[in-house]
Amino acid sequence: MMQKAPRNKTVSFSDMEREYLRTNLSKLDRQANIENILNSMINQNIFDVIDFLPSDFVNLLFIDPPYNISKDFNGYSFKQISVEQYAEWMDTWLSRMVRLLKPTASIYVCGDWRSSAAIRSVCEKYFIVKNRITFEREKGRGATKNWKNNSEDIWFCTVSNDYTFNVEQVKLKRKVIAPYRVDGIPKDWQENDDGNFRLTYPSNIWTDITIPFWSMPENTPHPTQKPEKLLAKIILASSNEGDIVFDPFAGVGTTGVAAKKLSRNFVMVEMDEEYCLYAIKRLQIADDDRSIQGYYDGVFWERNTRGNVRRKSKL
Repeated sequence: MMQKAPRNKTVSFSDMEREYLRTNLSKLDRQANIENILNSMINQNIFDVIDFLPSDFVNLLFIDPPYNISKDFNGYSFKQISVEQYAEWMDTWLSRMVRLLKPTASIYVCGDWRSSAAIRSVCEKYFIVKNRITFEREKGRGATKNWKNNSEDIWFCTVSNDYTFNVEQVKLKRKVIAPYRVDGIPKDWQENDDGNFRLTYPSNIWTDITIPFWSMPENTPHPTQKPEKLLAKIILASSNEGDIVFDPFAGVGTTGVAAKKLSRNFVMVEMDEEYCLYAIKRLQIADDDRSIQGYYDGVFWERNTRGNVRRKSKL
């Protein structure tokens, strides 16, 4: 294992540890009960295991599939195709996941501007499309002949009109730029020793997300890793403690890690063994560290506004 720089907190493991981590991976070759797969990382292709999964077990489905771009994932490559072909590919697996969902389930599907049209058209075949979330992805190179691609989308859907949405748990704490008072009393904001802040209702534009990088403890070598804070927002809003979150393209396990830290259950499927091992390692780390960057004292903070505030997290 290569020696890291002192401030580099990227998750890593030794060759000896790798063998131990492998013992925590699951495989399915027959019909499974929920007790057999709860809180497990299944190291297989979703197409090979989806028919073995039980019906009606998912409260929250989070899907982060390969976007419609040419991308290499640790040796597995996805090639860009037409919008129509991408929609057809997506339909081959999404149609088979409907059986897994509870009638009250919520679904979140990630994409970018190239794939969003296909995502909406396929989701509308099976679900009620509620909204499109756009989050700022501040990493990435500039473009000389185009606008820099600085955002991604997440489509929010439900199986029915009976679904969970815990709005009070996902409010955003923002710094007050122009504090307004009535009779000397702050109106809709709080005056604290560390600054003036207000809790705002969550919108479908997220500018408070930090993409993992080398000095963050959640960082891994995965090229498109989603942040724990992003998953925490979705999990807190659309599930309750003890619910089951399912991720069929789990990558390095951010969904399961966030679910564990927030007292939910999870089931994850990922075809690449190396990514699965990072997921297992991160889940083990979460046994001792339940903190989520940007989420403190049960509140999501606007990026770069918490300053030097030091409060013990309630997680």
